[in-house]
Amino acid sequence: MAFDRRQAVQNHAAQLYGYAVSLCSDPTLAEDLAQETITKAIAARRIPHDKAAFRAWMFRILRNTFIDHTRRTGRLVALDADDTDDRADSGTGDVPDNYEDGLVNALTVRFALEKLKPGQREIIGLIDIAGFSYAEAAALLEVPDGTIMSRISRARKNLADAIVDTNIVPMPRRMGRSL
Repeated sequence: MAFDRRQAVQNHAAQLYGYAVSLCSDPTLAEDLAQETITKAIAARRIPHDKAAFRAWMFRILRNTFIDHTRRTGRLVALDADDTDDRADSGTGDVPDNYEDGLVNALTVRFALEKLKPGQREIIGLIDIAGFSYAEAAALLEVPDGTIMSRISRARKNLADAIVDTNIVPMPRRMGRSL
């Protein structure tokens, strides 16, 4: 079966948009960035035919498109900035039991993401929103796996700290760790 470029691009559209939002914190700009990425991917002469390589290629196009946009607009963003501020980890809340609580929780997390540094939003966007593995994110960002692990750890902790006084319930412990 031949590689269907349009279908492959379409399969990643929602994840591209989510990653774009994590980069720029602006849903309208994120939509434009994702659309520009899709246009570039469809128009490209040579593309990876391996699914994993194609996915990484798409996200790299999006990241480069975002960087180009920030250069054009004069708004420089340090995507590799790492926040080493370690605040106390606490907080409890009730599990949402209706649609309104779920909507409030989603908005709370979105606003908390906007408070994070751009590099932290990016790593959460790649790993927790787009579903990249640590190794895939490391390859995409061209940094060691250990750097990804420390960045995602700090980013998740800072996100958890940002929602500590809300009704969001921390995730249960997994393999001895929690948010």
